[in-house]
Amino acid sequence: MRGVKAEGGWAVVSTEEAEIHPSSDLSPFAEQRIWDERDIPALRLITDAVHEHDALAAIELVHNGHHVANLYSRTPPLAPSGVTVNALQPKQARAMNKSDIRQLRQWHRRAIGNAKRAGFDIVYVYAGHHMSIAHHFLSTRFNQRTDEYGGSLTNRLRLTRELLEDAQDEAAGECAIAFRFAVDDLLDSDGIRAHEEGRAVVELLSELPDLWDVNVAGWDNDSQTARFAPEEGYQEQYTSFVKQVTRKPVVGVGRYTSPDRMVSLIRRGVLDFIGAARPSIADPFLPSKIEDWRVEEICECIGCNICIASDNSCVPIRCTQNPTMGEEWRRGWHPARTTGKTSDDAVLVVGAGPAGLECACQLSERGYKVALAETGAELGGRVLRESRLKGLATWLRVRDFREHKLAARANVDIHRDSNLSAEDLLAFDFPHVVIATGASWRRDGVGRSTRHPLHADKTIRILTPDDIMQGVAIDPGPVVIFDDEQAYLGGVIADHLSDEHDDITLVTPAGVVSPWTDNTLEQERIQAALIRQGVKLRVSQKIAGVSDEHAETACVFTGRTDPMPCKTLVLVTERSPNTALADALREAMAGQAEHRLQTVEEIGDCLAPGLIADAVFSGHLAARNFQRDPAAVEQELFRREMPSLP
Repeated sequence: MRGVKAEGGWAVVSTEEAEIHPSSDLSPFAEQRIWDERDIPALRLITDAVHEHDALAAIELVHNGHHVANLYSRTPPLAPSGVTVNALQPKQARAMNKSDIRQLRQWHRRAIGNAKRAGFDIVYVYAGHHMSIAHHFLSTRFNQRTDEYGGSLTNRLRLTRELLEDAQDEAAGECAIAFRFAVDDLLDSDGIRAHEEGRAVVELLSELPDLWDVNVAGWDNDSQTARFAPEEGYQEQYTSFVKQVTRKPVVGVGRYTSPDRMVSLIRRGVLDFIGAARPSIADPFLPSKIEDWRVEEICECIGCNICIASDNSCVPIRCTQNPTMGEEWRRGWHPARTTGKTSDDAVLVVGAGPAGLECACQLSERGYKVALAETGAELGGRVLRESRLKGLATWLRVRDFREHKLAARANVDIHRDSNLSAEDLLAFDFPHVVIATGASWRRDGVGRSTRHPLHADKTIRILTPDDIMQGVAIDPGPVVIFDDEQAYLGGVIADHLSDEHDDITLVTPAGVVSPWTDNTLEQERIQAALIRQGVKLRVSQKIAGVSDEHAETACVFTGRTDPMPCKTLVLVTERSPNTALADALREAMAGQAEHRLQTVEEIGDCLAPGLIADAVFSGHLAARNFQRDPAAVEQELFRREMPSLP
């Protein structure tokens, strides 16, 4: 994966956090480790892959302090002062004594030496987010020491200064030393503020690192979704001062996807280098496209944080825009290259949602003749519909990027306003049909917590997310949203409707609203936004009955019921795959002896409803595997990393 990024033109390709010692164990999360020399061979694979494309390799050395619970190593977590660990575990970190601090410095030195031997060109001292022990010593929120490592800013900065000085000494000019520093904690109190202590830290350490890498803390602030930080460069207001107080180069981040914005940052003296995590995930070849004046081909990050959700779910990284992300080694997928066609067969793709668009793109990339048929006048399917909701406008980039590619290809025909039947498909001269007809939200209330249909009289109007996204008018009176999916859409719809309606209640069986969005770092922001909008919240409740202009909720623990006024009930529960066309087509094929159609395949939500990222991946997978040997596909699927035995 990192080799692909280097090939794509990124000047420096860095690891994320790399744990320097077993007392900084973030298990079960798949963090990089550089505990001792046994990690060097695996790390050398990274640096070799990066150097192959003339890029520099960087490693972020971190001791996570009380951010970890050390579930694997079972060593007591360490902290400047005794404090509860940040992980949701009934454990506390012990306050470090002077001997611990000396030992920490030795671990850090050893990690730098091992990083050099592994071939890294840039080594980080890390004080970003709220995840590193250097940051914990800096913050009065966590550091209540009364010795020379606590109290004044100079004292709280002492460990960071020592780590930087040790790093420069250990590096001995063989690699550069970068310092990642969160200039602002974005906390109401007890935190570093950019234009107060944040600026003072940069002034005090100004020339010590070779490179300043600046951001804000914590991770949920640094990597905000487009829903809550719609504009790229949202960190600039906090980090723009840094170049004023240091002569060393400065790199910063902000979900930058616009080349014009990047150039502006350089010309205005805000940054020397553009840092990118999420934009490089969405398009590993973004720099090459800028260099080659192919900016219209950039696949822009949509700010959905599916990449972060993967990390929080302890699985390989995923991306809505880039389905090859995380599959570079396992499946051998490359974002800019694919295998050629194996026949002159043409393919008809029915449905131009995220799955159909991606499938058509990839099939045409392989050289197949493709026809894409869409029932409506616009392409995009659920992406088009969801992008109309509050905060989700950037999601339309999923459609726009693929529509642009398809429009430029001579082997693609796009047919809008094409409501095709099974008989139509059989009459066409296509040997292969891919069905991408999506899914529809259920109107009967069946979902995660309720497996039986909900009966309602005519005094209450039942709507689904499909109705809301199509702009169906809401009747006057109380609106109840039942979010039994418990992902993102229930909260989005509540927020969306609250701009025009002042009597909205969100009911969910979960203990908080939109609990899945913990994975995308949004949950707290979503709940806060709904409270500010005046949306009433009923958590740990499900809908037990609907009648006489009332919805009856039931406690998921006790079953105790409670009626509430309701004129409109919006059910965010489950989706039913739209398989009618595929079913009818197969039935027609069975009853018609002579036809040219050889294969029918469903993809995306009409196969199995999921995230937009899942639909895109499904379309890509189907196109990559089209007319391939099934045995090769199966072998590819189950390729996995295996630990070496001693």
